Amino acid sequence: MDWSRRLALLLAALALPGGSAGAEQVAAAYRATWAGLPAGEIRLSLGQSGGDYRNQIEIVTAGLPRLLTKFRALAVDMGHMAVDGAVTPSEYDARYDLRKRHDSRVNLKYVEHDGAVIAERGAADTSGKPPLAESFRRDALDPLLALAVVRRELEAHRDVQRQFVVPIFDGARRFDVVANVMASRPQDHLIRLRLSLRPIAGFKGESSEDGDPDSAPRPVDAAFSDDAALLLVSLRVSIAYLPLEIRLVRRCDSFEACANAAQ
Repeated sequence: MDWSRRLALLLAALALPGGSAGAEQVAAAYRATWAGLPAGEIRLSLGQSGGDYRNQIEIVTAGLPRLLTKFRALAVDMGHMAVDGAVTPSEYDARYDLRKRHDSRVNLKYVEHDGAVIAERGAADTSGKPPLAESFRRDALDPLLALAVVRRELEAHRDVQRQFVVPIFDGARRFDVVANVMASRPQDHLIRLRLSLRPIAGFKGESSEDGDPDSAPRPVDAAFSDDAALLLVSLRVSIAYLPLEIRLVRRCDSFEACANAAQ
């Protein structure tokens, strides 16, 4: 089992900015547990000004996942999100340590071509895996931006039970997040989703210096605050038949202020 890949994909789902217009900065701290034991600490900062967005997230594993993977990561993305919902990413940059691999980097630059936006490897990318075909890198979002789009969908259709799909490319894998908005109880003040990661390319069976995660889909249960912020409150998925849970600790004034918020 590839603990780091699973944890990274799931914790990246925390990047959900509230609001869609004007200048805004949102920061929050989260804690992850696996089978009730410490699994990770997360801090994130989400900013948007004049349509330009910049998000960042830091993930540091703890407990058994830390012992098995030595995984930690810091990711930043940026681009433009128009009032009408059109998204134009410009860059995604993620630095991570994994086992004995230090200072690894996923660096994506986005170029417009034939009416589509194509993710291309930047000069700083350290991957040795052959790039996926261009068809898998067309009009797909990085993990931070993808879940911002999930939040935007919730904002536009807050009370509608429905399904929608968000395409994601993280530099090595192409997959869809299939989101189903579930029935919620008004007294909970939460919006509940069932998410499923649907693999498309770059999964098990293709060589990678970091190892390929298996392609079995795993349902993810997520809850968002039913208010103007639409902030992720919790996320739960089973790994090795045991629950991995991510819960909001608190909101912070800034990304730096979140550094000790989960202590």
